[in-house]
Amino acid sequence: MANTLAKTRKQIAKKRGTNNLVLHEKSRNTLRLHKAHVRDQRLEKLASARNKKEQPIADRVAYFQVNIKEKGGEPVDIPTVQELIEGYIAFAEEEHSEAKKERRPGRPASAKEDLMKMRLETLQKEHQQGFSLPDVTTTEGISALLLWEGNWSYLSNIPWIKVTKAGELRQSEFPSKGLI
Repeated sequence: MANTLAKTRKQIAKKRGTNNLVLHEKSRNTLRLHKAHVRDQRLEKLASARNKKEQPIADRVAYFQVNIKEKGGEPVDIPTVQELIEGYIAFAEEEHSEAKKERRPGRPASAKEDLMKMRLETLQKEHQQGFSLPDVTTTEGISALLLWEGNWSYLSNIPWIKVTKAGELRQSEFPSKGLI
């Protein structure tokens, strides 16, 4: 979280020798505070945009982490990986169908429903070409996945693979160009 405004306010108060900041409307210090406030807002906006972009990847990793824990934390074979991928896509299909059911008959699709449809199509296309996921076929990949606690920076330590619908497996790097 950006704290430029708090630092600037503290510096001005220290310089003036009081905690009561009564400033003239167009003074230098008021302009400094305004500039710091604008910078904080800009940084918060950038951080929220980055988090919004990174959230689908974190959700994907969390889904596979939960399912691997349920399977006992052991490496799985390709057919099991494909079942997990199909389960992930089925979850997106459920969300889309629920949004479709909520819509009144004869009404056009909402923007949210359109986004869900696009996400579902993207997932299905990715599944055909190679679905990116943490490596759950090796013990080192599983141990790294189970150590993940939700922070973005640790995701680069997890080995990644791509699995196609035909069953081909290949190594991948993080973050994949298709995901971000």
